[in-house]
Amino acid sequence: MKILVTGAAGFIGSALAIRLLQEGNEVVGVDNFNDYYDVSLKHARIERALAYENFKILPVDVCDKIAINNLFKQEKFDRLMHLAAQAGVRYSIEDPSAYIDANMHGFLNILEACREHPVEHLVYASTSSVYGANKAMPFNESVGTNHPVSLYAATKKANELMAHTYAHLFKVPCTGLRFFTVYGPWGRPDMALFKFTQKILAGEPIDVYGFGGQSRDFTYIDDIVEGIVRVMARPASPSKYWDAMNPDPSVADEPYSIYNIGSNNPQPLMRYIEVLEDCLGRKAEKNMLPMQAGDVKDTYADVSNLVDAVGYQPSTPIEVGVENFVNWYNTYYKK
Repeated sequence: MKILVTGAAGFIGSALAIRLLQEGNEVVGVDNFNDYYDVSLKHARIERALAYENFKILPVDVCDKIAINNLFKQEKFDRLMHLAAQAGVRYSIEDPSAYIDANMHGFLNILEACREHPVEHLVYASTSSVYGANKAMPFNESVGTNHPVSLYAATKKANELMAHTYAHLFKVPCTGLRFFTVYGPWGRPDMALFKFTQKILAGEPIDVYGFGGQSRDFTYIDDIVEGIVRVMARPASPSKYWDAMNPDPSVADEPYSIYNIGSNNPQPLMRYIEVLEDCLGRKAEKNMLPMQAGDVKDTYADVSNLVDAVGYQPSTPIEVGVENFVNWYNTYYKK
């Protein structure tokens, strides 16, 4: 099977590509290798995938409509995982245009390419951030997501609506995955675990927002990849539970699905830091700060729909996941 992975040099994209290659698939990766964070880390991730003969990486930007359309025309993909995006809640306040370009225009180009060159299944990345101001826990796909508190969340909500529209108008089978705080080896340097590790090892204080009162549904990368692979193998189809007189946001009368993908086991931020301190053998000096604009206090994924659909079973506790990250970090940065 030939599979496209956009954002293949990213944290999730590179891990997914390797898993798909291990299963014998032909994988084409695209990435624009932007400098949002350390480009050398992106190239190092790609080097791991290039060890497989059935992988190739192309320096293509999803915002380039002509390049994306030509890519689909030439390669004739069976399925794809769209991960290319401008990530980060806080950066969306600093540079909103980057989010409109990558997350809106880029996704439109992918949808249009799928319309012109049909695929069996388009799976794309959404985010837990779409739940925004909602405080009803755990977050379930049946509740509304109409109150985003960051532009990043708003662009991802828009992606879900765009996918539904293309599923309705052009029967493009689309499945969105709302990721909940993914962490692990080869992670993003702008994420808390990475920044905390850097600061603690350097003997510098870490910034703890929300005065340490936040909690997150931290989800280990291997569990995420397992879920993606299972979802990709099950193309979206119209739901028998759709009721036009009582529409449920979690189902549709089109080949469209939306799922939470998390650990279903939220942990206090302070516990996360404590586990990291244990793994590093050092205590962190903490700057306790108020919550930042665009952030949410807590996240908690109800993954029952994904469990029912594909048998998803996240199994990695933070004690194991954080230790794996620290071991990778020490190896990678001391080479």
